[in-house]
Amino acid sequence: MKKKLLYVIMAAAVVQLTSCAKDKFINPVPTNAISDLTAFDSKDRIEGQVRAIYASIKNAGMYGGRYQIFNDIRGEEFMNDRTNVVTGFDVWNYTPANSSTNSVLNHWSRAYYVINLANVFIDGMAAKGTNVVGATLSNNFLGEARLLRALSYYSLLQLYARPFWDGNGSKPGVPLRLKGNTGSDNYALARATVGEVYTQILADLTFAEQNLPLTNANATLNTTRAHRNTAIALKTRVLLSMRRYADVITEANKIVSATAPFTASTGVAHALQADYRTMFTTNYFTTESILSMPFASNEQPGTQNQLGYYYGPSAFNGGNGEYSLLSTGIISDAGWLPTDRRRSFVQVFSGKSYLTKYSVPSTFIDPAPVMRYAEVLLNLAEARVRSTNTVDAQAIALLNAVRGRSDATTVFTALNFANADALANAIVNERRIEFLGEGLRGTDLTRLGLPLPAKPGVAAIPATAQQYIWPISSSELLLNPLCVDN
Repeated sequence: MKKKLLYVIMAAAVVQLTSCAKDKFINPVPTNAISDLTAFDSKDRIEGQVRAIYASIKNAGMYGGRYQIFNDIRGEEFMNDRTNVVTGFDVWNYTPANSSTNSVLNHWSRAYYVINLANVFIDGMAAKGTNVVGATLSNNFLGEARLLRALSYYSLLQLYARPFWDGNGSKPGVPLRLKGNTGSDNYALARATVGEVYTQILADLTFAEQNLPLTNANATLNTTRAHRNTAIALKTRVLLSMRRYADVITEANKIVSATAPFTASTGVAHALQADYRTMFTTNYFTTESILSMPFASNEQPGTQNQLGYYYGPSAFNGGNGEYSLLSTGIISDAGWLPTDRRRSFVQVFSGKSYLTKYSVPSTFIDPAPVMRYAEVLLNLAEARVRSTNTVDAQAIALLNAVRGRSDATTVFTALNFANADALANAIVNERRIEFLGEGLRGTDLTRLGLPLPAKPGVAAIPATAQQYIWPISSSELLLNPLCVDN
C-alpha cells in the first residue's frame, strides 16, 4: 500500500479552478483546489481543468523547454560548455544510463502527471461534465485533453522506446494508462508495445480533429490552445515518425494547398510568415505558429530550464550560455548562405557562435515552440519523396517555399538532385536549419535510424546500441512491478 500511495502522490491529478481574468489562459493561476465531487459542477470549473492541463504540459520538464532542449542536444548542432548534469550534460554525451538521473526521472514523471490530469478530466466529463456543458462543448474540451495526452505519450516514445521502424512497432513502448487515478489505485501495468501506444496517440488526435473548433476566439488562442488544424498538423508529425508516408500526405493535404503559396484553406488560415524572424521577435502568435507554450510576464518556465537561458550567452540576453553552436554542425553548411535571414539568429560572443532565436532577457519567457506550419510543409515534402521514390516536383516546391522566404537567391530545381535520396536529404537538411533550437533534430535522427552523432569527446551511438534510448524511470520500476527496464 505504501508504494501505491507514493505513486499517487507523484502522479495523481490536482483538480484546479483557475482565474477567469482576461489573461486567464496565458497565465493560469489556481485560486483554490476543489473536490472531485464538485469539480464538474460548472462550465468555469470544467474549463479551468482544461487550462490546468495546458499549464502542466508547459512545465519546464515538458514542452515548456526541456523536451525541446533534450532533442536538440542529442543531435550534432550544439556544444556543451558547462558539463552540468542538471542542465543536460548527460543527455548531450549520451550517458543518461542511470534510471535515477534527473533527466530520466523528471520527464517521465511530468509526462505521466499530464496524462493523469487528462485521464481524470476525461473520466469526470463522462460521469458528470458532459451533462453540465452539453455534448458539443464537452467534445471541444475532450478534444483538447486528448490532444495533450497524445503529445505526452509521443514525447515518452521518442526518449524511452525503440523507434517504430525497429520491429514495426512491436518493441516495448510505455505503460498505456487511460484511466484517471485520484486514489490509491494499483498501478501495476506492463508496457504496451510501441505500436499500441502510437495507435492510441492517433486515436486521440483523430478524436481531437473531429471535435475541436475550426478556430478559436483570437490569434493568441489559435496558437496556445488546440483547434482542428492543430490535431491534423500533429498527425503529420506522428505519422512521419511511423514512416507512414502515404498517410502523412493524406493528412497534410487537408491543410496545405496544392500549389504555392501554400496555405490552409479551412480552419485557421495557416501560412508561412513573410519574415522568419517575426515569430521570434515581434509577433509570437502568427498563423504560422500552430502550437506554442506561452509565458506571462510574471512567469518563467522553471529555474535553469528556459530556452533563452540555455542557448543565450550572458552578453546577449543574460543567459547562461549552456550550449554554444558547434562549428561542425549545421552552421558550417556552405549552402546556408550568410544572407539567409535565419543566419541573423547565429551570433558570435567571445569567439563562440550562439543561437539567439530566444531573446527575451532575464526571465527568458519566450514562448516555447511546439509546432509551426513550416514543419507541416516539410513533412509533406519528405513524405512525397519517400513514398514515390522520385524527385517529386511538389516536394521541391514545398522545399523552395521554406527556403525562399529566408533566402530568395536559392531556388532548387530537379537538376539539383541526382535522385530521390538526394532530395530527401536536402529536405532533412532544411529541417536542421529551419528548426534549429526548436527540438526536432533528435527525433529526426531516431525516426530515420541514423546514429546519434559524434561530438567533441563523445563517440557516435549506433541505432542498435542500448544508449540509443533512455532507461525507464526508476520511480516507475519501483512502484510498478510489471514494468521492465530497457
